[in-house]
Amino acid sequence: MMKPISLTLKGFRGIRDGLGRDVLALDFEKLAGEAQLVAIVGKNGRGKTTIMDNMTPYPLMPSRAGVDGLGSFSYYDHVCLPESLKELIWEHGGKRYRSQMVFRANGKKKTEAFLHVQGEEGWSAAKLPDGTVSDGKVDTYVRCVEAILGSAETFFTSAFSAQGRRQLSAYKNAEIKTLLADLLGLEEIRALGTKASETVKLLKAGLHTVRQARNGLQEEADQIAREIGPLGDTQQRITAAQTQKTWCRNAADAAKEALAKVLANKDVAMQTEARRLPLQDERRSIIDGGKAALASLDQQDRREADRLESLDRRIAQRASEQMKKHKALTQQRDRLGEIYRNGWRIEWAARRQSLAETLVSARETCVQVMRRDAEKLNQLTANEKLATEQIAGIEREAGQAALKVQELVRRLGLTGEVPCAGTDLQGRCKLLGDARDAKSLMPSADLQVARLEEQRHKLVAYLAELQVQATDLSGAQEKLEMAERKFRRSTAGASALALLAARRGELHQASEMLATVDGQLKEWAEANKSETDEENAERAAISNARQHIAVQRTEQAQRHRQSLDRIDMALAALPARFDESQVTQSQQMVAQAQRAVAEAESAFMTAVRDHQHAEEACRRRDAITQKCHQADARSAHIEQALGIWTLFAKCMSNDGVIALSIDDAGPTLSGLANDLLLACYGLRFTVSIKTQVENGKGEAREGFDIIVHDADSGASKSVTLMSGGERVWINECLIRAIALYLAQNSGRRYETLFSDEADGALDAGRKRMFMAMKREVLRIGRYSREYFVSQTPELTAMADAVIDLEEFSAEESHSLRNAQALA
Repeated sequence: MMKPISLTLKGFRGIRDGLGRDVLALDFEKLAGEAQLVAIVGKNGRGKTTIMDNMTPYPLMPSRAGVDGLGSFSYYDHVCLPESLKELIWEHGGKRYRSQMVFRANGKKKTEAFLHVQGEEGWSAAKLPDGTVSDGKVDTYVRCVEAILGSAETFFTSAFSAQGRRQLSAYKNAEIKTLLADLLGLEEIRALGTKASETVKLLKAGLHTVRQARNGLQEEADQIAREIGPLGDTQQRITAAQTQKTWCRNAADAAKEALAKVLANKDVAMQTEARRLPLQDERRSIIDGGKAALASLDQQDRREADRLESLDRRIAQRASEQMKKHKALTQQRDRLGEIYRNGWRIEWAARRQSLAETLVSARETCVQVMRRDAEKLNQLTANEKLATEQIAGIEREAGQAALKVQELVRRLGLTGEVPCAGTDLQGRCKLLGDARDAKSLMPSADLQVARLEEQRHKLVAYLAELQVQATDLSGAQEKLEMAERKFRRSTAGASALALLAARRGELHQASEMLATVDGQLKEWAEANKSETDEENAERAAISNARQHIAVQRTEQAQRHRQSLDRIDMALAALPARFDESQVTQSQQMVAQAQRAVAEAESAFMTAVRDHQHAEEACRRRDAITQKCHQADARSAHIEQALGIWTLFAKCMSNDGVIALSIDDAGPTLSGLANDLLLACYGLRFTVSIKTQVENGKGEAREGFDIIVHDADSGASKSVTLMSGGERVWINECLIRAIALYLAQNSGRRYETLFSDEADGALDAGRKRMFMAMKREVLRIGRYSREYFVSQTPELTAMADAVIDLEEFSAEESHSLRNAQALA
C-alpha cells in the first residue's frame, strides 16, 4: 500500500526553471490531509510533472524516460547543481521508508541511492531476506524497492499514468503478455520457460557439436577411402618393380662400357689440338688489332661529322631567327595596311553615328505606340469573348424560362378539363390547386422572359461596338512585330557605327607606324645571306678530313684480310676436331641409366611403403566406422530430448500456459473495466480481451487485442479503430481495472494512484465522467488517495484538495514577504 509522505528535491531543472528554487520540500500529509482526490496545479512549466515523476521510489522519471516510462533515462539531464538530491519518505505495508538519491556531477558523474526503513531505533538500511542490503549502489537499491513494491513495469502500468505514455492497445503481443504474466503472478512459470529455452539452446549447441564431430569422422573416412583408392594392388606393384630394377642395372653396365671407348678416342685427338691452338691465337690477335685500328678511324670520322652538324645548326638557327623577324614585320605591316585601307569606313561611320541614334529613338517611339494598340486589341478580343459567353448563357436561361411558361400554360389549361371544377370537391382537388398556382406564377415567368430578352439586346449592341473597335485596330500585332524588327535592325546598325567610329584614333596611329615597318623590311632584305666566308672555309676543311679517313680505312682492311687468309689455309690443313658431344652423350647415357636404376629402386620401396600404408588405413577405417555408429546413436538421443524440451519451453512461454492463464483472467479484467465504464460513462461501451487474433487467411494465431462493443450502433471493433478521446477513457478504465485486479487477486496493491494530464483528449462532458471514474476506482479498490495533474480548472475544482505550486514560487514568496513588511 505505497503512499508518499513527503518529498524534497534539490537541484532539479524543472523546479528551478518553473519555481525559481534550487530546493523544494513538500509535506503531502499536511497538504493533502484526508483528501482522496488531490490535484497538483500551476501554470505551464511550473514543474508539476517533475514533482509527480519523483513521488515514487523508483529511480527514474517515467514521463521523461519514453517507452512507457521504462526506456533509457539519466537523471543528469534533469539536474543542474554539482550535487543534487531526491529524498522521498513513503509508507507501504505498515512500514515507513526513506529513499535518498544523490547525484554528483562535479567532474566524474556518480550516483548513490539509499533505502532506509524506520524502526524503533530510528532509520536503518533496508535488508531483504536473501541478505541484500541497500549499501548506496543503484542496483541493490533497485532490488530492494522491487522486492517491496514489485516491478517497475507493473507499477507504472497499473498505478501511475505518466504523461505521454503508450496506451495498452499500442503494446505488442510479447510486451502485453509479459506484463500480464507479471500482474497474474506467473513469474515462476515464465522462469521455467526461460530455463527450458536455455536448455533447448544448450541441447542444440550439443547436437551441433555431435553432428560436427560426426561430419568430421565421415570426412576422415572419406579421406582414407581416397587415400586407399589410388594405391591399387600393392603386391602386384612390388613384383613389377623388382623386375624393372634388374633390367635397369644391366642397361647401366652397357652404358659405362661405351663411355670408356669414347674417352680413349679423345686422348688421340688431343695431340692434334696442341698444334691447332697457336694458329687460332694468332688469328684472334690479328682480328683484335684490325678492330682497334678501324675503331680509331671511326672515332675520328665521328668527330668531323659532329663538327659538320654543329655548323649546320648554327646556320639554320641564324636563318630561323631572320625568318621570324621578317614574318613578324610582314604581319605587322599587313595589319596596319588593313586598318589604313578601312579608314574611309571609319570616317563614314563617325559622320553617320548621330543620324543612326536619331533613327533608333524614332523607331523606339513607334514601337511603344504600336504596343499600346496591340494591347488594346487584345483587351477588345477578351471583352468580345466574354460578351459572347454571356449572350450564350442568357439564351440558355431564356430557353429554360420559355419552357417554364409553356408548362404553366399547360397546367392552367387543366382548370376547365378537371371534372371536379364547380363541385364541392374543388377545394380538395390537387389538380385544381396546381392550376391556380400556375395562374399566379404566369406574370412572373413572362417578366423573366422579357428581362432576359432585354439583357440579350444590350449585350448584342455592346458586342457590335466591340467588333467595330477591333476592326479599326486589325493588324496591330503585325504592325508591332514589323516595328520591333525595324527597331532591332536600327539598334544593331547604330552599335556597328559606334564601334567603327571609336577606331579613329587607331587609324591615325597606323598611318605613322606603316612607314617605320617598311624601313625595317628594307634593312632585313639587305642583311639576309645564306652563309658567311668563315662558315664556307670550315665546311671545306671538314670535307677534306673525312676523305683522308676513308682512304686509311680501305688500306687497313686490305692488310688484315691478307694475314687472315694465310692462317686460315694452315688451319684447314689440320685433321677435324674431336666431337666433344660424343663424350657428353655417353656420359648422359650413363647418368640416365643410373637414374633409371635409382627410380626402379625408389618405385620398389614406394610399392613396399604403399602396401604397409594400405594395411594401416584399413585398420583406421574400421575404427572410424565404429565411432560413426556411436555418434549417430548419440545424435538420435539428443534430438529426442530436444523435441521434449522444445515443447516444454513453448508450453511455459507467453503463448502457452501464460496465454491460458491470461484467458482465464481476461473475463475478470474485462468485468472490472466494464464496471468502471458502466458507473462513469453509462451502458454504451463494454470491452472484452482476446489473446488470439485472425491472420489474413482467417486462421487463429497468438496475439492480443481489446474489442469494444458499442451498444448504440450494435458494432464491435478493435480499440485501435476508435477516436482519440474514446481510446483515452477506455484505456484509463483498463489501466485502473488492472490496478483493481492486482488489489483483489494477487495481494499486491498500492494505496495511492498517480495520473499526469491523462484527460487532455477528452471533451468537457467526458472530463467530468473521467473524475467520476477516478472516485469509483478509489471506492472499489479501497484506495486512500489519487494525485493527478490537469490543466482543466473544472476538474481541479472537483478535487478534494489542491496543491497550488504558485504558492511555492520564489516570486510569490518575495511578494508575500514584501506585503508582510508593509503591514
